[in-house]
Parts: sequence; structure tokens; C-alpha cells
Amino acid sequence: MKRVKLGLLPILEIEWLRKSVDSAKSGREILPDGRVKYWIQHEILKEVAPKMLVWWFQNLEGDIEYKGKHYNRYHVWHPEDHVHVSYEKRKEDGSIGPGAVLRIVEYLGRQKKYLVNVISPIEKLDEDGFIHNPKLYGLLPLARMEYRFQQTDDGTYYENCLIVGWKGFSFRFLRPIFEFLFFDKKHGYAWIKHNIEEVGQFQNFLPDLYRKENENLR
Repeated sequence: MKRVKLGLLPILEIEWLRKSVDSAKSGREILPDGRVKYWIQHEILKEVAPKMLVWWFQNLEGDIEYKGKHYNRYHVWHPEDHVHVSYEKRKEDGSIGPGAVLRIVEYLGRQKKYLVNVISPIEKLDEDGFIHNPKLYGLLPLARMEYRFQQTDDGTYYENCLIVGWKGFSFRFLRPIFEFLFFDKKHGYAWIKHNIEEVGQFQNFLPDLYRKENENLR
């Protein structure tokens, strides 16, 4: 895993659409196999199409022009919590899709105890959704991220979830200890808040950005 600076970045002083937690439906549940699922059903993302979301996740690196100035695009997506994203590995043809690997660094709620510092192999990326599997320290597969996109008349219906743990009896037995030491309910709800904020921000920048960078795809 490549070395990346892990410190918090200054808050990006830009206009952004910070949606509240109650703008979406969300919750926590224990799956039959013992894993813990935190889930979100977001408000419709107006003027955002699934093809824009696929393009975004394939083009997370670099800077963008936003409100007349240039900023790191990942930082614009969440001006407070995001630190770094890059592609640890691309597909053989240089593109991003199943088989590529993300590198993600962020602090949920700007809290140092909620540092996310993972590599995450991409399992699925198309207009139906996105799945990647974060590995703790680049080694331990302890989570699964599942997104689903559905085109509507007004934009995109977007739901996603974070599934924590591994399948099997051992996690059912160890879950209370695991949650106490590594990922308790407060941590999970911090993820929900962070995710609602970043997904809501798509409406504020992604349609214009997609049009600017894909003029020939209209």
C-alpha cells in the first residue's frame, strides 16, 4: 500500500449542499449471518443520472473547476472529511472497473478516532450500482460497500450500505467485542451522516462537471 499523508485537511471553504441525516431513511440491522449492516436510502438526486455516477467513480483523481476556482475533486465531494483518494491499481487497459483497487483516506465527522485508511478492490461498477470491499491495513477484508442506482424521471434513486464483519460463526461470537474495540454504533452512525452529506453534494457539482468533461458524450 502506497504511503499517503493521513492528517486532516483544512476545511474547504466552498458552497456545498450539506443534507441532514433526516433527509434520508437509514438504519442498522444484524444480518442472518451475523454481520452488521448500516443502510441508507437517499433522497432522489435531482439532475444526476446513473451514467454520471459511474463516470465519477472512474475519475476520482485530480482537480476540478468549481464556482470559478480549482480544487481537488475528492475534497469538493466532502469539504470537511475527505483527505485522499487514488487508484492503487487499474485494470490492464488502464481503465477503472471490476479488478481495479481504490485507496481511500478520510475522517468521518473530522474525528481522528474515525479514520478511514483502506484499500478497496472494486467488484462491480455499472449503471445499476457499485460494490467495493475495503480491507483494513490493506490486508483484512472486514467490510463491504454496496451501492444501487436507479434512474427516475427527476434524477437517480440512490441507496447504499456498509456491511461490517465476516461471514461465519466466529464473527457472530466475536461481534460484541469487535464492535466495542473497532466499530461501535456511534462509528456506524458517523458513517451514515458522512455518506448522506457526500451523496447530497453530488447535486451541487456533478451534473455540471460531467457536461464540462464529456461534451462529446451529450
